Amino acid sequence: MQPLITAVQVIIALGILNVWLLRTGKETAWRGGNARNMKEEFAIYGLPPWFAGVVGFLKVALAILLLMGVWVSALTQPAALGMAVLMAGAVSMHLKVQDPPLKSLPAATLLLLCLIVAFA
Repeated sequence: MQPLITAVQVIIALGILNVWLLRTGKETAWRGGNARNMKEEFAIYGLPPWFAGVVGFLKVALAILLLMGVWVSALTQPAALGMAVLMAGAVSMHLKVQDPPLKSLPAATLLLLCLIVAFA
């Protein structure tokens, strides 16, 4: 079971790093409202521009901690729980702007996976 949990935490981390380091300025089908990039998405949610930087920093830091958790297991649960909180926030923002359920699917999936990693 542990190799599967380790694989899931790596998948979570790489997915987050992809979104926040490689795709933050790109259009995707998952962006809130009709946003074309991360900056527009946070504006649609009614959040101040600086908040995207805070969330981005936290998500990248937690993703790195999840990767480090492969070797230092004590890091895994706190990182997974922190990421779960941020993913719950992402789902709530999609609900706030009344996005179709499909748009919140990645955030909801990552939330579930983070909880599995945290409590497995």
